[in-house]
Amino acid sequence: MSLYRTYRPQTFADVTGQEHVVTTLEQAIRQGKVAHAYLFAGSRGTGKTSVARILAKALLTRGIKDEVIRNQIEQGVTDGSLVDLLEIDAASNRGIDDVRDLIEKIQFSPVASGAKVYVIDEAHMLTKEAFNALLKTLEEPPEYAFFILCTTELHKVPATIQSRCQCFPFHRIRTEDIVRRLQYIADSEKIVIDREALRAVAEHAQGGLRDAISLMDQLRSLPKITLPDVSSRTGLSGQEAIAPTIQAIASDDRGALIEIVAKLENAGIPLDTFLRQLLEAVRRNLHEAVNAGTATDMFEQQLDTLLTALRDLRAAPVPGLVAEAALLSLCTRTSTSTTVEEPKKRKVKGKVESSLTVTKTESEPPVAASSPATFEAKEVTLQNIKEEWPTVLSRTTPPSVRMSLKDARITAVDDTTVTLTFASAFHRDKVAAIDASRTVEAILTDIFKQPLKLHCEIGGPKTRISAKEEAVNLAEAAAEIF
Repeated sequence: MSLYRTYRPQTFADVTGQEHVVTTLEQAIRQGKVAHAYLFAGSRGTGKTSVARILAKALLTRGIKDEVIRNQIEQGVTDGSLVDLLEIDAASNRGIDDVRDLIEKIQFSPVASGAKVYVIDEAHMLTKEAFNALLKTLEEPPEYAFFILCTTELHKVPATIQSRCQCFPFHRIRTEDIVRRLQYIADSEKIVIDREALRAVAEHAQGGLRDAISLMDQLRSLPKITLPDVSSRTGLSGQEAIAPTIQAIASDDRGALIEIVAKLENAGIPLDTFLRQLLEAVRRNLHEAVNAGTATDMFEQQLDTLLTALRDLRAAPVPGLVAEAALLSLCTRTSTSTTVEEPKKRKVKGKVESSLTVTKTESEPPVAASSPATFEAKEVTLQNIKEEWPTVLSRTTPPSVRMSLKDARITAVDDTTVTLTFASAFHRDKVAAIDASRTVEAILTDIFKQPLKLHCEIGGPKTRISAKEEAVNLAEAAAEIF
């Protein structure tokens, strides 16, 4: 018998990683407050069907005092021979006729136990007509009938069905919990496996205990399971490139980043899989920074860049270019804090001369035209731009751009460049678009009487620029989104 079947949970105490589900169900059974319909939702291999069978045992043996009969019922559930437990695979029995047959049989009283339990696996595969036929029975089942629906795609189960069930989300099982369970099985079966190999098996399963046990079952014939054995069986996943990538970004090693992407492509590893793993690593770093009370701006920017790259990857003709551009962008952002500022150009404070004026330089004395035309204007400073910002907002069109502009903070003014920092990538991209940015630049130029450019970036949470700034108009936001 396979390891998975041998070590399949038979009691609630055996279930790994779903304590929130187990605790609630045990309390309901103990207090006699069980529902007639349950919906278990989660990714594959997380214990949905196993918990369904354990719950079925509890329901089928309720009120039965005879220990021999209880054991017979539990054994019947385990080997699938009990007539009062019907397990249906909705992937192959998904039509209205299958559900009608089920509804007809449900009218007959239990044969060997005190209840009848129907476990419908892959419930999202049922047709619309089949769901409609099942709906009434779920709402008003016979006193002895119980339904347990299992699905990996909850969004495909109609809301009308969900509302008539007690829904339980099954989470991906933590790697540490999978490692602990695998170690128990290895010790019980006298399987010799390195700790690194054990963790590699757990990580490859991506939260599914069943897949992890099945992989170890494939390798158990080896005298000793090592990390290379696991890698040769599973192939490269991209996980081994995560640490070098983070190190290359931190050390501004652009060549290493390009080489990493090339190796991933040559190995046939999907770049979207790699980016998702990198996202998880950055997310862990973000959580650690939050817990430590340190700055999180860099990690937030990295997450934003990687999420954008992951979206763009799907439509990119050359996915490798998207991945390279994203990684190099992260490298650039990491190193900008240590770059030396360029020398600032000389300005004339308080006024700006017309285009007829000869350009001034540091090495040559100013040479004026015969009659230079001058315009009195405010000096371009951070404070002055903040004071004029309500005017900029009021003159900005269309309303959707004005709404996004209100998300910005003015964080720097360097020569002729005004830096706007946004809390949202959506609003940043909206203002940074060519037409929108030119509109705002034209307004600033008109107010300060000299050409000004915008630089849009992502930063921390938004704070109000001045007391005069208006609240974001919800109607405008709705018009933009919808």
